[in-house]
This record gives sequence, structure tokens and C-alpha cells, in this order.
Amino acid sequence: MKAAILNQYNKKDVNLSFSNLPTPDITADQVLVKSLAAGVNPVDNMITKGEVKLIIPYRLPIVAGNELVGEIIDLGANVKGFQKGDRVFARLPLDHPGAFAEFAAIDSQAIAKVPAYLSIEEAAAIPLTALTAMQAFELLNVQPGKRIFISRGTGGFGGMAIPLAKAMGLYVITNGNGRNAERVLKLGADEFINYRQTDYVKVLKDVDYVIDTLGGQETAKQFQILKQGGSLVSLKGMPNGDFAKRMQLPFFKKILFGLAGSRLDKMAAKHQQKYFFIFVHADGKQLQQAADIFEKQSLHPVVEQVYPFSELNTALQKVAQGHAKGKTVITF
Repeated sequence: MKAAILNQYNKKDVNLSFSNLPTPDITADQVLVKSLAAGVNPVDNMITKGEVKLIIPYRLPIVAGNELVGEIIDLGANVKGFQKGDRVFARLPLDHPGAFAEFAAIDSQAIAKVPAYLSIEEAAAIPLTALTAMQAFELLNVQPGKRIFISRGTGGFGGMAIPLAKAMGLYVITNGNGRNAERVLKLGADEFINYRQTDYVKVLKDVDYVIDTLGGQETAKQFQILKQGGSLVSLKGMPNGDFAKRMQLPFFKKILFGLAGSRLDKMAAKHQQKYFFIFVHADGKQLQQAADIFEKQSLHPVVEQVYPFSELNTALQKVAQGHAKGKTVITF
């Protein structure tokens, strides 16, 4: 099979090399999936640059890629609830990537069935982003009727997180460029703040939950709009001791991340708030829950650009440029 390989970390070059590998064998708990499409994400480039090796120390070389959609062509003896021919998608397990290949052996606990109404390109755009939202909601322990602020909700993450938040009964506030307001409000946002006209810190207060998609100084700003006892999950902030504990990292990494995230922890503690950092993991049941919500509401993720597998490196470079309005996808 053709596969895209990460041979060594490179901070300046996100390109991967292509190789022909044997089709993977499966264990009793895995399924063999013929890949149809795969999502291309910032985390793919972060892995290539070695930016997550403290969290996940990959033993290179590895087949790269973190999310895919495909068809089950074989399954292990212990796999229940799936059969050959099922169209499934997954965020692959953290320690076992491999979405950028023509076939993938995936633990059955990581997969979910794709709603029939979705195209393969749309399906490939869902797993990682939808699971990020679902796991953020889980960390926040969201309750219906509460208010959540999702920073810069006009991108691909907001396009999934906003309708999922509404399905959970939350009052959703976001911000972004005013030209995207109508689209975001149609997704279900209750309030939209045009960041070119208004600083959200000046108009929001006592928000129950925040999902920080920006990091940097914006993380600190968003604590200002949280109520006392509120919770913030950051997708771009600094990992902390709580994160290291949840990830079951070695003791020295718990100390390291505890020190790295101490400023944000202290900022949160000042008003009895909670700070969480998230690195999304595989969870088939959670993904199925998100898929069912999407199907019930006939939601379609925004796919910005589709490339053939042979142009994967072009797709990776495009994602590295940022400013995406939707997902970049490759097809096999």
C-alpha cells in the first residue's frame, strides 16, 4: 500500500515522504479499513515539527495522519457492532496514527459509523474537530441553560462546536469577522461579536464556560469574562499538571507541565476558576454521539479544499499557512 511517512522531525519542512508498505495485519480488537479520505490538520504539522513529542514520544518512522473515513474490509474476532462494508470514520489513537495510507488497522473502540447523508469528504472533516468539541464539553461539565463563549468561532472548529453546543442546550456566544456573522448565527450561535468593532472583554462577563481557540494573551483575556467558579478549556494554551495527570504521563513530565502551566493555573485560582488544556484522543462512542447529533440536524461541515493523496504535501503546506475557513481533505 502507498503511505506517507514521517522519518524524522523537521521544524522547517512539513513535507512527508511516500513509501510502499505491506497492508497492515489486524489484531482481534481491530478493523482493517480501506481509506477513502483523510482530514489534514494543524496537529499533523505539529507532529512533523516535533512540537508534541513531549506529550507523545513517537518512535520514528511512523505512518502519519490522524483522522480518516473508509470502508471496513476485515475485522478481528472480538469486534462487535460492525461488519464488512460499513463506512466508518475515526480520530486514530494518539500512539498509533496512520491515516495517510491506503489502508489502516484501527482499534474498534476508536471508530464510529458515518451518517449516510455525508459525502466522504465531509465525513473526513469531522472526527478530530468534533471530538475536540465533545471532549471540551466533557471537561467543562457543561449543563443546559448555561452560557459558553467560543473564541473566534468562524473557523472550522466553530462550525462544529457551535451546533454541538446548541444540541447540549447551551447559550452560545462567539466572535469573529463581521462578514461571517450571518453564517455563524445560522449554525445556532445566540450572540455574535464583531471583533473589528467590539472587544469581547468589554461586553461580556460572568460567562459559565469558555473554549479558547487562540492561546497566547487571549487566554488571559478570556479569564476576565468567566464568572467566579467558571471553567476554561484551551486548545492553544499551555499544558499544565492537570493535563499531564489526565494523559497519564511520566512523573517528570507532570512536574514539567505543572511548571509550564502554573501561570494559567494561578490566574484561574484567583477567582476559583478552572483551567484545562486539551489534546484530543480517540473515542468511538463519543464520535458516534456527535455523528448522531449531526445526522439529526442534517449538518454539513465546511470542506474548504480537497486534494488527491498524491498532493498531500501541498495540502500540509496549505494548512500550515493558517486562516482556514473549513477543512482541508485528501482523497484516495
